[in-house]
Amino acid sequence: MAIQKILVVDDSAVERYHLTDFLSQQGYAVVEATDGEDAIAKARSHKPDLILMDVVMPGANGFQITRNISRDPELESIPVIMCTAKDGETDKVWGMRQGARGYLTKPIAHDALLAVIAQMNAAA
Repeated sequence: MAIQKILVVDDSAVERYHLTDFLSQQGYAVVEATDGEDAIAKARSHKPDLILMDVVMPGANGFQITRNISRDPELESIPVIMCTAKDGETDKVWGMRQGARGYLTKPIAHDALLAVIAQMNAAA
């Protein structure tokens, strides 16, 4: 199934705007979440085809929410791509161990984002 709907999870309104604007211009339907709790609720209600997850957020961080999503029978099939300023190798490894299927560092390069989406489409 091709990716059509993307959930963007970021506590920064500016980051959400930039990703949402770009993805909308590419023809994707975009749903926004401002924190981890909101992300879980919107993943359940909107059933996105892909989740772009920030790491540093108030409350539960993106690693914790990704782990929750990857272990939830209702949500586990939704691929999560970490989109974060945390660029350390241990952060990347930890994100993947929590269930992420990709890891992009901010500022998110549009070509890299489109390549990851294409990779997720190919895997679907």
